[in-house]
Amino acid sequence: MTDRNENEVVYGVSPITDHDVYLFKEGRHFKLYDKLGSHRMEVDGKKGVHFAVWAPNAATVSVSGDFNGWSQDAHFLKAREDGSGIWEGFIPGLEIGTRYKYVLRFNHNDYTVAKCDPYGFLMEEPPGTASVVWDLDYEWHDQSWMETRGERNGLNNPWSIYEVHLGSWRRSPDEDFRPLTYRETAPQLARYLSEMGFTHVELLPVMEHPFYGSWGYQVTGFFAPTARYGSPQDLMHLIETLHLHGIGVILDWVPAHFPTDEHGLIYFDGTHVYEHADSRQGIHPEWKSAIFNYGRYEVRSFLISSAMFWLEKYHVDGFRVDAVASMLYLDYGRKDGEWVPNQYGGRENIEAVEFIRALNESVYRDFPDIQTIAEESTAWPMVSRPPYLGGLGFGMKWNMGWMHDTLDYMSKDPIHRKFHHNQLTFSIMYAFSENFVLPISHDEVVHGKGSVLGKMPGDEWQRFANLRLLYGYMWAHPGKKLLFMGGEFAQSWEWYHEKSLDWHLLEYPFHLGVKRWVEDLNRLYKNEPCLYELDFHADGFRWIDCNDWESSVISFIRRGASTEDVILVVLNFTPVARTNYRIGAPHKGFWAEILNSDAHLYGGSGWGNLGGLQTTPVPCHGHDQSLSVNVPPLAAVFFKWEKDRQTGGGA
Repeated sequence: MTDRNENEVVYGVSPITDHDVYLFKEGRHFKLYDKLGSHRMEVDGKKGVHFAVWAPNAATVSVSGDFNGWSQDAHFLKAREDGSGIWEGFIPGLEIGTRYKYVLRFNHNDYTVAKCDPYGFLMEEPPGTASVVWDLDYEWHDQSWMETRGERNGLNNPWSIYEVHLGSWRRSPDEDFRPLTYRETAPQLARYLSEMGFTHVELLPVMEHPFYGSWGYQVTGFFAPTARYGSPQDLMHLIETLHLHGIGVILDWVPAHFPTDEHGLIYFDGTHVYEHADSRQGIHPEWKSAIFNYGRYEVRSFLISSAMFWLEKYHVDGFRVDAVASMLYLDYGRKDGEWVPNQYGGRENIEAVEFIRALNESVYRDFPDIQTIAEESTAWPMVSRPPYLGGLGFGMKWNMGWMHDTLDYMSKDPIHRKFHHNQLTFSIMYAFSENFVLPISHDEVVHGKGSVLGKMPGDEWQRFANLRLLYGYMWAHPGKKLLFMGGEFAQSWEWYHEKSLDWHLLEYPFHLGVKRWVEDLNRLYKNEPCLYELDFHADGFRWIDCNDWESSVISFIRRGASTEDVILVVLNFTPVARTNYRIGAPHKGFWAEILNSDAHLYGGSGWGNLGGLQTTPVPCHGHDQSLSVNVPPLAAVFFKWEKDRQTGGGA
């Protein structure tokens, strides 16, 4: 039996069940996007839209839109009688594309505000802030990828991630250099990543955000892709195209905070619904954004539903979870007296820890073939270990320590590097304590930090040689790889989100050489299991010599699951060529030189080892056999043991 008021809102029909409400209030409803928000349905033979919004302290809630002249008093929703705080109603006649907002009133302070739909599937293109009635129908053609992606996304598989900001990767050559749409980007990005050999792409947040300059990190649409580049189906097409080219898609996801724009989640119904009421807990002092109240079960349901939404509806292969450290510590970015201790007097955010564990347990339960990756910058233990062992449950964690130490080391004049040798080698001390990703991300090329190339010292030749050396070290080091766009061809200037990358630089040999080097590093990385199979296990790495600080040369072995799958890496961090440099070899026989960053092809001097070397029975570095290597200046050289190949040079 339905109940209709004079404004044609129909009450008493709802897709929301008592069980939905129970799970929602328990913090265990992770598919709220099927229940709350706006959904097309049919009632009494009439098609229209069912609206449902959580506003537990509102006095009234109405729907205002282009269908009623944006009237705030024409279409009121009705509060459910189960104490859930959900307001709902069905409005017949509304179509896909209808713009709308919720108008909420709160009697105690005479507060009235128009809000976008927290569960809306689409918002109008900024600077507009209205939600848009939409459906997510799409005929997917990536079944082959979805059925086999577990093999590609496993921790013992290669991960070479290309980090992209869609608005500035490439821009249209006409129309004032506007950003490309999702559909325009799809074939270009998929083809480029395939050619370059990257295995995954990580997209800076594509969720709707009011301020373009936030790069997507101030989210208002946790279920809506930004309309700047097209429709939800257009984004689905981009993801599908990448999958058809064998590229996994990771989304940057931001559950740590949200902006204080009036149309968003802040002070949603006149009270602090999504955020903490106390500013010492609810406002981030550095970002001036609001912090989610992770102790509120309905908020947990909202956030975990957001993660599930992108996995189910958009076929994404995982998340890089932003700013995890800010979630874990109550005093993050705060001075003494500006934060509230937990119930035990400590600085750890117990509710956030519980939320993070619930998030990871839930997504891995329903989508075991994806990965979650934490951007966590502290020494919080067991970030990438399962909750049942006391961990946070992420699949991987960014290795911020490696990144800071390595970039700082590489920025020093080579003559001084020997005094900072430990910055180069220390990372191995903790390399297997977490499942690490080695990131050279967007954060390192903004806010006056310059480009990665700009951090390299020396003349032009040395700067490019240093950059190739850095990448050689990165791809050889245990851990998965992440490189921000432009770094692969030595972007000269700091990244700026309002313009395209400087693709014209590929007309210059040094820049083209770096691109070729990254392409060949990816090729080698994917083809040699010893460079990725045991990334997270100490058996996959062994030093040959980490102590030659005087020469600033290091050498080590990478091993695969097979003990005969071995690559030896030698890296020279000075511009001084090392002739007949002797290093121990763990196996007798021929070691083929399979990659050398000093090759002419990459812009180097062309110095090397004529294709490979035979061991000689000269003990060195604890091994009975050794190699006499020519190590080029500022170069990375990779050798592969070929057990059955002999040249007659050694006993």
